[in-house]
Amino acid sequence: MGVNAAVLAIDAGNSKTDVAVVAGDGTVLGAARGGGFQPSRAGVEAAVDVLAVAAEQALASAGVTTSTHVSACLANADLPVEEKQLAEAIRHRGWARSVDVRNDTFAVLRAGLLEDAEPRGVAVVCGAGINCVGMLPDGRTARFPAIGRISGDWGGGRGLAEEAMWHAARAEDGRGEPTALVSALPGHFGLPSMYALIEALHLGHIAAERQHELTPILFATAAHGDTVARSLVDRMADEVVAMSTVALSRLGLLAEEVPVVLGGSVLAARHPQLDSRIRTLLGQKAPRAAVRVVAERPVLGSVLLGLDALGAEPQAHARARAHYETGVRHLVRS
Repeated sequence: MGVNAAVLAIDAGNSKTDVAVVAGDGTVLGAARGGGFQPSRAGVEAAVDVLAVAAEQALASAGVTTSTHVSACLANADLPVEEKQLAEAIRHRGWARSVDVRNDTFAVLRAGLLEDAEPRGVAVVCGAGINCVGMLPDGRTARFPAIGRISGDWGGGRGLAEEAMWHAARAEDGRGEPTALVSALPGHFGLPSMYALIEALHLGHIAAERQHELTPILFATAAHGDTVARSLVDRMADEVVAMSTVALSRLGLLAEEVPVVLGGSVLAARHPQLDSRIRTLLGQKAPRAAVRVVAERPVLGSVLLGLDALGAEPQAHARARAHYETGVRHLVRS
């Protein structure tokens, strides 16, 4: 094995897995991409098999078979007990002497923190679902279960699409407030009515996975002033602010100058209404918070967490970041 193969970094989402092999000085030695990681559906071992394909390709591209440390940030590792179970399954693969597994939101947070010597801040990810984590240099974290409505979650792309459907269905049959979503949602699929869309989804003529396509339609309808659509976008902003301020408070950072990193497809799209409300509310509740939209690939966060674990020099972090950097854009600094 090459002595410089320090970190095997894994970022695994529902739809894809990114893997990097990184030297102790932050040089990226190899990389690969694989399929989605869904242990709740496939089972732990089968899901780790998916990771193995990409991990072994990345190791081979680096010319090694093992590394010193595995830093894995995984979707669906929502509870500490799940992280431990997955860490044990990965440890059995023999890729490294030490293994650290975290929820994939930690990768977004670490990638979005510009001060690489001090991992300190909060991240909210809003993609298909919604999650929030916070961390301090001493290892303390703040997190939520983030496993759906039973853990108090609301929103995310999937949740927004469902809410838009709910309001549009009720508007069409008279139970709810009028909204342009009545025509906009079925129109996206070339259908004449909400009834036709409901039927198509229920009977499988439109795959359930395509329902997420309705989220951009919701935002477009809100941008045209629709009251119902705008209320859903406002509620999404309220949830982002609620999660981030609770995490800040748990870590004693509510009054501190600290980054709040936003990631995931819904927040990265930077919808003006959503951005503006997040800025306004966070400015009231955490006036020193600096809101940043992260643009780097989340695998960078896994790399940096791995370098953190090995006590790498700041230059190593900077070298790794330079490899992946696509720019972190400031949404606002309140």
